[in-house]
Amino acid sequence: MVKQYIVDNKDRFLSELFDLLRIPSVSADSRYKADVREAAEYIADKLKHAGAETVKVYETEGHPIVYGEKITGESLPTVLVYGHYDVQPPDPLDLWDSPPFEPVIKDEKIYARGACDDKGQVYMHIKALEVMMKQGPLPCNVKFMIEGEEEVGSDNLGKFVTANKELLKAEVILISDTSIISLDHPSITVGLRGLSYMEVEVTGPNRDLHSGVYGGAVANPINTLCDMIHSLMDEHGRITIPGFYDKVVALSAEEREALNKAPFNLDEYKKDIGINEIKGEKGYTTLERTGVRPTLDVNGIWGGYTGEGAKTVLPSKASAKISMRLVPDQSSHEITELFTKHIKAIAPPYVKVRVMAHHGGEPAVTPTDSPAYKAASSAFEEVWGKTPIPSRDGGSIPIVALFKKELGLNSVLMGFGLDSDAIHSPNEHYGIKNFLLGIETIVSFYKHYSKK
Repeated sequence: MVKQYIVDNKDRFLSELFDLLRIPSVSADSRYKADVREAAEYIADKLKHAGAETVKVYETEGHPIVYGEKITGESLPTVLVYGHYDVQPPDPLDLWDSPPFEPVIKDEKIYARGACDDKGQVYMHIKALEVMMKQGPLPCNVKFMIEGEEEVGSDNLGKFVTANKELLKAEVILISDTSIISLDHPSITVGLRGLSYMEVEVTGPNRDLHSGVYGGAVANPINTLCDMIHSLMDEHGRITIPGFYDKVVALSAEEREALNKAPFNLDEYKKDIGINEIKGEKGYTTLERTGVRPTLDVNGIWGGYTGEGAKTVLPSKASAKISMRLVPDQSSHEITELFTKHIKAIAPPYVKVRVMAHHGGEPAVTPTDSPAYKAASSAFEEVWGKTPIPSRDGGSIPIVALFKKELGLNSVLMGFGLDSDAIHSPNEHYGIKNFLLGIETIVSFYKHYSKK
């Protein structure tokens, strides 16, 4: 009955999701503030129609949080569903094959910003509630907490969680904001990296200068910033910030062997992203580099003249945004301090440096022996016909560690995206098959978890 209901309502489900995807809920850009609110109101409305009660849009110092619940019985276990309705900026727009907020279907995939991260995956949970409500009494109590600031650090959600512990009481948190290895190899994420996101501004002269008149006598801030960034990593791919690796937990040989048993084809990996060769920390495999080792990457760099044509300028300023992915037991606060101290220490005397912290989050590892994980595994086995593989995800969901700290709850990271879905990139997409199977698997999770 579950599968048939999903099939019968497929077109409506997709139409509703498309309406959500058309809302440009970019949390990082204040120009989209009204759109972010519109997305929150849309989520609240669809929760009500699916069968949730006590649906409320909570105000925060930033973007709203949507809460809803359906309590069937005090003796039943309670699942708290977390997700986010905000999305990454769509830039660069010229690299999209179709407008980012006008969803289209190509090759049985939905193309739009937020299709996978995280609107498409959040909407699976709303439709799973609707499906269960149509089948009879819910097997579990369900609470929803859908935020609008995940892409900018979830600062206000942290405050909301701390202030509303009674409201959010549950036995487990269910999240679909991660990926599976492939449609042939379903997986459940059991580890996430943390994050420290920084911005560095280097200033030289008090104004832009003529590069002919002053070049060769005055330091160029862009050149200087590039030199500083280059020094942050050695020839072996190791980060050179003093103390950076002090708290990194090294995996045992057995753990590394188990991690590398996950299906992975290096040639397909390189072909998919259009590179000739990989590059990373010496002594580690690609799966280790992206899952259990810390990283440092420049996410954006700018300065000087970047318009059409030529302008021979020696710029006054240069800036870069730099993110560091962290692993257990690194602390985002400690890494932020180490980075700030080091950048200021390596700045040459002919420039001034300003360092700003944007946001961060802690790494997290979830248990594989809990009733909730076993229920998720059983759900995959029932719907997909295969036992899911436990895997480590290179991305970050900062709130997972906070849930454990403030609510004492573990999370089950039951995502259905693919690494090839181009999240955070132009032409983000999400498979229709993943979307529909995700709904069915979530329904199955509740059934199995109710029997724990």
